[in-house]
Amino acid sequence: MIEINHVSKWYGPLFQALKDCTTSVARGEVVVVCGPSGSGKSTLIKCVNALEPFQQGKIIIDGISLTDPKTNLPKLRARVGMVFQHFELFPHLRIIDNLCLAQEKVLGRSHDEAAAKAMKLLERVGLTTHARKYPAELSGGQQQRVAIARALAMDPIAMLFDEPTSALDPEMISEVLDVMVDLAREGMTMMVVTHEMGFASKVAHRVIFMDQGEIVEDTPKADFFGKPRSDRAQKFLSKILSH
Repeated sequence: MIEINHVSKWYGPLFQALKDCTTSVARGEVVVVCGPSGSGKSTLIKCVNALEPFQQGKIIIDGISLTDPKTNLPKLRARVGMVFQHFELFPHLRIIDNLCLAQEKVLGRSHDEAAAKAMKLLERVGLTTHARKYPAELSGGQQQRVAIARALAMDPIAMLFDEPTSALDPEMISEVLDVMVDLAREGMTMMVVTHEMGFASKVAHRVIFMDQGEIVEDTPKADFFGKPRSDRAQKFLSKILSH
């Protein structure tokens, strides 16, 4: 579903954010991307959705290359759901309208069709009673669940999550992770940047560990948690799991 081949990215002439990154995500696979701050995790996932340009290599999503000049990037982005750290909901729109807008504008659905889909998804994330509220009236965890529902409203072929729980209070994290666990179990193709190692050990098929812009390890979950090959990953895990 997602192929990343020898991708490198620079910010300006001096700082290389990604160094020759190669990996793939199969249909129905859940891959967790972890690593220390500044390791290139978020940059990599934003490149997958063409939100960040990259200078070398190729990324292919469901057979479509991001770097092909003929590729319609907005159309491709509409098929790949993206959930950010900071929700990115429209503050002036009610929750139901946040879910309907792109369905109507991008997919051409009627308002009634979009609203029916929106309500179904709000039910799925446990928020139907909040449909007429504005984002500011919801907690952070509820807003993030709305953001997931909004991404799902576009019938995505894959979902990308960029540290979806890092801006949340601890008690709100589990309500968001529960929704993500359900998605994973339903077979959604997912690439998740996160420090939530409990989530990784529960639903990930593979774990990618990054450091200084490089993919240091790309390994089945059991191997990563059992005995990571690199000293850097061992050190990272010992710190993160000791809390």
